[in-house]
Amino acid sequence: MATNDGFMSVLGPILEALIAEKRSVGYHYDKEVRDFARFDRFCSAVGHQSLSLPRELVEQWTAKQIHETETNRQHRISRMRVLGGYMQRCGYPAWVYPRQTAAQTSLRYAPYIFSRSELAALFRAIDTCPPERHSPYRHVVFPLLFRLLYSSGLRIGEALALRGGDVNLQTGTLHIRVAKLDKERRIPVHPALVQRMERYVKVLGITPTLEAPLFPGPSGQSYCESTIYDAFRRFLWEANISHGGRGRGPRLHDLRHTFAVHCLRKWVLEGVDLTVALPYLSAYMGHTSLKSTQMYLRLTAEVYPTVVAAVERRYASIIPTGGERG
Repeated sequence: MATNDGFMSVLGPILEALIAEKRSVGYHYDKEVRDFARFDRFCSAVGHQSLSLPRELVEQWTAKQIHETETNRQHRISRMRVLGGYMQRCGYPAWVYPRQTAAQTSLRYAPYIFSRSELAALFRAIDTCPPERHSPYRHVVFPLLFRLLYSSGLRIGEALALRGGDVNLQTGTLHIRVAKLDKERRIPVHPALVQRMERYVKVLGITPTLEAPLFPGPSGQSYCESTIYDAFRRFLWEANISHGGRGRGPRLHDLRHTFAVHCLRKWVLEGVDLTVALPYLSAYMGHTSLKSTQMYLRLTAEVYPTVVAAVERRYASIIPTGGERG
């Protein structure tokens, strides 16, 4: 019998309970649900019939597939590690993938920080994109969307989830409702971008209602992320910005990284006390912890050698040696 999430295998109820637990503490868990759904179908296909997670089943599921990247395989291993740990806590026999496996083989991505000239070339390419028969407003939507990603440091999912009612043109603010770990927030927008938004909503006829997407695609619904990723790669090519290949970027998320680094560089050169300012940047970007924001200090020093001395002299104590950037 299928569970509420459509799981069919004997492990379906356990998978459903795990997902419910994760969502109850703030995780969206959408990509994970899709991965677990594939694992559920795999369990049914191989005839797994016990409330257990044996090593043989896990290793068969996580074996590297033809043409699969190691990064994707590590995602599947990570899911199995989470599932195994959850099942053990619930009293089920389960094998948990060793932690060192991911540490030895996972690939670390180095963020790509755009230069000012690269950003100028990129936005020239975006601003000159023509409308298409199946996408008649792309030449209006894309210039604002990509500027918002850079100038406000939004994640692409946050930007595409915006609705007309999330924009307050009087106060010049955005209401970010759909955010990582549900860290809902309101952020101020640069006055120049507010002026663009005023023209934008008039052209598209967007009214301040929660139902109307701010960035409507051809269907009237919000653009999907894959369409924006494809457009971004095309704009990079038109701007003569080389892509380093898989794992090397530039990625769309690097516009967010660039926003943070450019902001910190400006503050350092202006003598702003970063011990006071960093929490504000952290809240603005919707980070789950200050450590995620602190990592941008290291990036700032790496990209702009002229500020290395200032960063090391004043903020060495708050620059972490490792961690994730969100």
